[in-house]
Amino acid sequence: MNQREIYVKSTKDGTMQPSLFYKANGEDKRPLLVGLHTWSADRFNQIRNMLPYAEKYNFHLLLPEFRGSNTVSNPNCTYACGSDYAKQDIIDAIEYCIAEDCVDTDNIFLLGASGGGHMAMLMAGFCPTYFKAVGAFVGITDLRAWAEENPKYCGHVFACCNNDEEEMKKRSPMTYIDSIAKSNIKIFHGKYDPNVPVSHSIRMFDAINKKYPRASVYLDIFDGGHEMDMETAMKWLISQYKRVRQDAVTG
Repeated sequence: MNQREIYVKSTKDGTMQPSLFYKANGEDKRPLLVGLHTWSADRFNQIRNMLPYAEKYNFHLLLPEFRGSNTVSNPNCTYACGSDYAKQDIIDAIEYCIAEDCVDTDNIFLLGASGGGHMAMLMAGFCPTYFKAVGAFVGITDLRAWAEENPKYCGHVFACCNNDEEEMKKRSPMTYIDSIAKSNIKIFHGKYDPNVPVSHSIRMFDAINKKYPRASVYLDIFDGGHEMDMETAMKWLISQYKRVRQDAVTG
C-alpha cells in the first residue's frame, strides 16, 4: 500500500493537522477504514494493529491525529479528548481523502479502542449517518464518572476539560444517546476490564436500548479485559460492508 503523511487544514481553526493515509491498491474506489488512536497516544499508535487488515481487505486506511493524546503532557490537550476541534479534524481528514476520488463513500468505517473507543462513540453522535459502521472497544462513556473511578487518569481528564464539569459532560458519549441511536455501531467491552469498567458500555447501551429499542446499536461483552481483538473488530465491520438493510420477514 502507498503510505504518506498528510496535513489537512482544519475547518475549525485553520491549523494544519496531520494524519497517516495508506492508499489501497488499484484504481477502483475502495472502502475507507478510519482508525482512532488510544487515550495516551498519537496517529502512529494503530499502524501495527490495523494496517495488516487494511492490506488483507484492500481498504484505504486513515489514521488521524485529532489533536494528539488526552494527557497533561500534550500542551494542546484541551483541543484533544473529544473536543469539537478533534471531532472536526477527523471529518476534515476523511473529506481530504474523498477529494482524491479514491474512496467508496458508501463504505466508510470507524474503529477505535480505549480513548479511541471513547472517540468512536462521540463521532457516532457527532455525525451518526456518516459511517457505514462503527466499532467501539472498551471506551469511556462518562468522563466525570471515570475520573472518580480511575485516579491514574483523573488529572488528565480534568486538564483536558479545564476542570469544567459541563465540559466533561459535553465530551462524554452518554450525553449523545439520541444521536448515537441513529448510527450503526457495535460496542465491545471486556467483562474484566481493569481500566474502564464494563459498566460504562452497559449503561450506555441500556439507555439507548430502552429509549430506542429498534436502533442499530449493539453490545458485545467479551471474556477479557482492556483490549481490542482485530479479528473480532473486522468481522463486525466486514459484516456491514455493502450490506443493505432488509425488510422483516413475515410468517
